[in-house]
Amino acid sequence: MKTVNILGATGSVGTSTLDLVERAPEAFRVRALTANCDVAGLAAAAIRTNAELAVVADESCLDALRTALAGTGVASAGGAQAVCEAAANGADLTMGAIVGCAGLRPTLAAIEQGGTVVLANKEPLVSAGAIITAAAARHGATLLPADSEHNAIFQCLDLAQVDRVRRIILTASGGPFRDWSLEDMASVTPAQAVAHPNWSMGAKISVDSATMMNKGLELIEAAALFPIDADRIEIVIHRQSVIHSLVDYVDGSMLAQLGPSDMRVPIAHCLAWPERMATPMAPLDLVKIGRLDFEAPDEMRFRSLALARAAVNAGGARPAILNAANEVAVAAFLKGAIGFLEIAAIVDDTLQRYDPAAPETLDAVLHVDAEARQLAGERVKDCVA
Repeated sequence: MKTVNILGATGSVGTSTLDLVERAPEAFRVRALTANCDVAGLAAAAIRTNAELAVVADESCLDALRTALAGTGVASAGGAQAVCEAAANGADLTMGAIVGCAGLRPTLAAIEQGGTVVLANKEPLVSAGAIITAAAARHGATLLPADSEHNAIFQCLDLAQVDRVRRIILTASGGPFRDWSLEDMASVTPAQAVAHPNWSMGAKISVDSATMMNKGLELIEAAALFPIDADRIEIVIHRQSVIHSLVDYVDGSMLAQLGPSDMRVPIAHCLAWPERMATPMAPLDLVKIGRLDFEAPDEMRFRSLALARAAVNAGGARPAILNAANEVAVAAFLKGAIGFLEIAAIVDDTLQRYDPAAPETLDAVLHVDAEARQLAGERVKDCVA
């Protein structure tokens, strides 16, 4: 039986993880669950799984959490430090699914315990990739990717023969606007942007998919996670989202991982690794799928891809700046403050205006993140004005 922490238990990835854990009570015991401020969702999950501890990052919600858990035997705590302490409790496996840079310190705290850490949030590898991977090596932690694309690469990549890999191919659905012109995309609404054609995801990641920034961030993640140069990582649009990524070897063999468009598949792989576990997913019906299509992405219409590739090639603080500015711009778009095409423009502007030295510590990463957010926020205000 594995002991498990789920950081960000009430989000999309967290609830998918809980679904799998609850289906296999003989295999998993929940030690800690965390959430930002969803007291009802956190308390219900903690009670269902008989978790040892439930933590809200927003300390003002702690009294409500204590009330919800009264008499259940589940301990409670609140605040950012309490989330880090929960992450450092020595569980066999920690699911890191906290959205945004709020997940950086808890993820690092889990890594420093030397267990298995599943990376489901992008910020650790995008904003602090060198720091995270160095910490994992130093503490003997195992990093497993829960993103469907990186999990697919992990399953197909022979780490003993990395020098025999010609390229990695990240597949992308292309999002809901893959066939739209720039003129049409100028009038995109938040409701249209979050309506992904293949996946059910949160609002922020859905917008990232619509701008294709999500794929740019995954490019940066892949370069940090796998010993493959970024110039050997390609992006291909694959509308059906059946093949989640591929690894191309020098002998002409190309290995692909196929599966349904459901995050429970890669999450299950991480939970059970190095073994396999059953999921409720129906097997792929290849005859019904019928065909698999591929095409090159258009970086003229989807500027975020070019911005991300430039950031990973430049290295240093550039990926962290890109990520922070994008988060600010996407939040502004979802509030209706800026247009869809202004998201990439704000990211580009922030990258041009801010070029600090490469951060060497987590505190330095968070400083870069804060500065980039401030600059992006100023540009948002200019757009509104």
